[in-house]
Amino acid sequence: MTAELILESPDAWGQDLDLLQPLADLAVAAALKAGLSSPATETDEPTLSIALIDDARMTELNGEFRDQAKPTNVLSWPSYEGDSPEEVIPAGLGDGPALYWGDMALAGETVIREATEQKKAFEAHLSHLIIHGVLHLLGHDHIEDDEAERMEALERLALKSLGYPDPYGDHEDAA
Repeated sequence: MTAELILESPDAWGQDLDLLQPLADLAVAAALKAGLSSPATETDEPTLSIALIDDARMTELNGEFRDQAKPTNVLSWPSYEGDSPEEVIPAGLGDGPALYWGDMALAGETVIREATEQKKAFEAHLSHLIIHGVLHLLGHDHIEDDEAERMEALERLALKSLGYPDPYGDHEDAA
């Protein structure tokens, strides 16, 4: 399972696509493993695309899709509709070999700034945001408290499988 990375704004990322692609692939695989109740169909096609953009472009997208005129770290657009993973996941898994979960965008300056401010390794923070975006593509959300707890638990599980620390700090399930 791979992600099609589109490095739209290399200056905003300060990283080479050859360095970012393996990290993204691992994060996507960990998120799918944590977020799917059954394994996804193996396919040679990308399971999703990730646009690596700058804050200016993210501000445009965030304004267009969320009515917020400021950059955010990650946005996602699922291929399958549903109000919960229980609705989204069967639709995706039933789509056969052309399985494509959707698209996401990440803002380079914001991701780098947040990692620095939060004293997190860039790789860990980027992996967390990719996992977060993939879980949204699978139908997870964090609007209600119980949804947020479920999504955060899946994020912790996926990040732990990659050897990264709990992004939310110490937690009883993080051991």
